[in-house]
Amino acid sequence: MKYLIIGLGNIGPEYELTRHNIGFLTLDRMADQKGVNFEMSRLAYHAEAKHKGRTIHMIKPTTYMNLSGKAMRHWMNELNVSKENCLVIVDDIAIPFGKLRMRAKGSSAGHNGLKNIEDLTGGQNYPRLKFGIGDDFAKGRQVDYVLGKFTKQEFDELPFAMDKAIDMIYSFCTIGISRTMTEYND
Repeated sequence: MKYLIIGLGNIGPEYELTRHNIGFLTLDRMADQKGVNFEMSRLAYHAEAKHKGRTIHMIKPTTYMNLSGKAMRHWMNELNVSKENCLVIVDDIAIPFGKLRMRAKGSSAGHNGLKNIEDLTGGQNYPRLKFGIGDDFAKGRQVDYVLGKFTKQEFDELPFAMDKAIDMIYSFCTIGISRTMTEYND
């Protein structure tokens, strides 16, 4: 069985440790734990790992957040992976920092990366893992917040949340989305 895990984020050092890049950061940690490296490929950095007989392809799109669907669509076709076997890791301001929620489908909720995925892959019916980044920003300052760096406290808590996200990814690939949601959703 093949799976495609899409970590959303923006390329470039100015975005590296920002809240919006939690998808990239989670996949970087997962790749480190598996001892695999990302390599530049078409529209994304790509790495491949094995887990319990599953082949897990991880991509970090190089298209920037707002065009994430372009990379996802390309890699779904390239690898011949169905949408049900894709999982998008995305930041979510509507969820408290460090909380995780997996969903089988849903709206973009104004997230431009998810909106582009909907537009280019044919709708809202694709699995996603929402990584809570909280909403500790003043009115009108949302962009600054999501593109801002983690606080010291958030940064200290990040490894625990990312490890849980990685456990959820492996669970998605082995026991499926329904059981994973029941077992792990905060």
